[in-house]
Amino acid sequence: MRRSNWMWLIAGLLVAATALAAETGTALKSDDVKGEPFRDAKTVATIAKGDRVDILTRKGGWLQIKVGSKQGWVRMLSVKRGEAGKADAGKDASAIAGIATGRTGTGQVVSTTGVRGLGEEDLKQAKFDEAELKRFEAQRVSAQAAQQFARAGNLTAQKIAFLPEPKQAAQSETGDGGRN
Repeated sequence: MRRSNWMWLIAGLLVAATALAAETGTALKSDDVKGEPFRDAKTVATIAKGDRVDILTRKGGWLQIKVGSKQGWVRMLSVKRGEAGKADAGKDASAIAGIATGRTGTGQVVSTTGVRGLGEEDLKQAKFDEAELKRFEAQRVSAQAAQQFARAGNLTAQKIAFLPEPKQAAQSETGDGGRN
């Protein structure tokens, strides 16, 4: 076979292997399916809670899915990997990514959604470490060294005005408790 035929054969096998390797998932909630992995991207379809989807790939906090004949991107926490009702911690997106959302019913620690970061257990086990604080403080530089660095980089100081004080509520301005 010619070289180009081999390349087409290999490419076809890779595409077939990718299609066979697609993972299934279940929509945990209704959500928009986006054309690109961005919140403000065009919506190309929607999924409803309980819909079965094929998970094609992952990019950051987004999953590329196929639902019916439509293909697009949804937020990772909108889809549970595997079939509905079957717990599979090995394939669960939160188990793979180490995501702790604080929504386990404890009501104690709630973190923002992310791929990496501190989990609930990390926060519970946190304790003061004086040696680490001293190492951190050892990295501090003097004001003179900071100014020297700024001059070397042609950085200039800029004054930024403070925001004005917020106005008092209307009731305190009138002096009558807001009654007219």
